[in-house]
Amino acid sequence: MSELRAETTAKPKYAEEVVQIPEGVTVEVVDEVTIRVKGPLGELVKSFANAGIRISKTENGLLVRVYGRGKRVDAMIGTFKAVFRNMVLGVTKGFTYKLKVVQTHFPMNLKVQGNRLVIENFIGERYPRVVEILPGVKVTVKGEDVIVTGIDREAVGLVAGRIEQATKIRNKDLRKFLDGIYVYYKGVGIEK
Repeated sequence: MSELRAETTAKPKYAEEVVQIPEGVTVEVVDEVTIRVKGPLGELVKSFANAGIRISKTENGLLVRVYGRGKRVDAMIGTFKAVFRNMVLGVTKGFTYKLKVVQTHFPMNLKVQGNRLVIENFIGERYPRVVEILPGVKVTVKGEDVIVTGIDREAVGLVAGRIEQATKIRNKDLRKFLDGIYVYYKGVGIEK
């Protein structure tokens, strides 16, 4: 009986996958849970400490290892691959979100002051609404358009969402009060 047990092989207690590194991008594994991606547009650093992912660099690419088995582990590896792909796209091409200023009742004034976007006279309000601009994100106002650009997809999307959320109207008939700033374009590549 003991001979049978010695011959059987148990499944490993982890799942692993190799992720390819594209040309023109330099990837450095800072420690087991943090990677640094460098490209022509800049550098991004991301930590996966809370995800339970271990990363090491091989000659074929990045070896991603997650301890455990099942759907959760497969989903974690898929999430890492998507985040890594976004980091590579960011340092090579960048990201752009475009928002449209819609004003029907009161003319809005938008100004970028340092690391803040100031929205004045929104639906006739006396005090301005202020949106914080994250580091590494550039916001420009061109007429009726607000253009948000950067190399970190999460930061660019977060700033665009905060701008849209800052002009959300509550307790009014939304069929009549269309005023606000709305995202109408999300894309890869930095617009000038």
